[in-house]
Amino acid sequence: MDVYDKLTILSDSAKYDVSCSSSGVERGNTPGGTGNTAGCGICHSFAADGRCISLLKVLMSNSCIFDCKYCVNRRSNDTRRAMFTPEELADLTMNFYRRNYIEGLFLSSGIMRNPDYTTEQLIKVLELLRYTHRFNGYIHVKAIPGAAPELITRLGLLADRMSVNIELPTQDSLRLLAPDKSKESILKPMSAIRQGIQENSSDLVKYRHAPRFVPGGQSTQMIVGATPDSDLRIITLTESLYKKFQLKRVYFSAYTPVMEDSLLPALDSKPPLLREHRLYQADWLLRFYGFEAKELLDEGAPNFNPFMDPKCNWAMNHIDQFPVEVNTAPYDKLVRVPGIGIRSAKRIVTARKAGRIDFHGLKKLGVVLKRAQYFITCSGRRLEGLKVNESTILRSLISKREYSMYLPSPQVEQLSLFSDEELAGGAGKEVLLP
Repeated sequence: MDVYDKLTILSDSAKYDVSCSSSGVERGNTPGGTGNTAGCGICHSFAADGRCISLLKVLMSNSCIFDCKYCVNRRSNDTRRAMFTPEELADLTMNFYRRNYIEGLFLSSGIMRNPDYTTEQLIKVLELLRYTHRFNGYIHVKAIPGAAPELITRLGLLADRMSVNIELPTQDSLRLLAPDKSKESILKPMSAIRQGIQENSSDLVKYRHAPRFVPGGQSTQMIVGATPDSDLRIITLTESLYKKFQLKRVYFSAYTPVMEDSLLPALDSKPPLLREHRLYQADWLLRFYGFEAKELLDEGAPNFNPFMDPKCNWAMNHIDQFPVEVNTAPYDKLVRVPGIGIRSAKRIVTARKAGRIDFHGLKKLGVVLKRAQYFITCSGRRLEGLKVNESTILRSLISKREYSMYLPSPQVEQLSLFSDEELAGGAGKEVLLP
């Protein structure tokens, strides 16, 4: 099998992993080296400066000793297998980079033989790139669950970012769909990466030229919709991961049916893309808006409202905390108002030092008044002519079609084309439609 055939198979096998993000790393080129790393977006994303940049996203091998039910590369699946040698993968990356096809590498692999052997092969690829080709570009590599801590350390000294995919949010789900994995085998390398980053931060303070360990931090991914786990369980785990392991990002991937199994959703079922979107919105609230998981969901309502984003839904459930006076409210109160984001809240805090703000001024500051007007006052007054009640607010926050679906309705029956008398008239009786 030639390199092109391997690339076709292994790049296609890697497309289900969404754990790609901005590098967060700034590293210039060195004399005799190739490339550099900029702290901007990657993998078919738009950077802050408007550039569209990408990675070579590929598996080293799609052969795997594990039999995860949801994975297209699982051991029991009848699919074409391929494997790059470290030299092939390093040469391919450099040739693509020199042609300006890519700006870095996203490398993962199925588990060959055992986790340690697989990690050693990944290390060989990165050593060839860093030491032989003197490649200074961005590299994101997947840590293999169950690999020895010393191998994780070696890998982290060569990569810019690492990720360990949790995939499923509970041990019961792992036991059901990924029996070869365990919570401990996944969290152990995450702990090793976190500890390595903390130790490296101390080393860099003492020694200016100390080698950098995973300077872009670590991330993870969870599959949404493959198991009956609620949004509450997923977002609570997400919050815990941010606090315990200081992750840069948690990614959510709507389960796409690619394998037929009695334990999985049917092949003709659609990926829960709206649910994935709601989880990303909630993740944003956790990271930047000061919300906690228990504020967004509870056991009484364990899943996000499909018709309303989590921030608006929280505001409707805590209407007693509104309205907020924009001229005096602290920053942490302003960012909880629907229609006021991080930037507009900062602009409000700055602008009101020079004078009082009115509704016209809020619009200039970037506030979405269509949403915010129901939750704020300016100098103690509501927007002139505004009617504030639950029905009006709901109509403003969600579309007309969704609003009619959102409101509770009495039990109705399907209307018939015919009257009861006509239906009781017996066979053979002519019925004339109006």
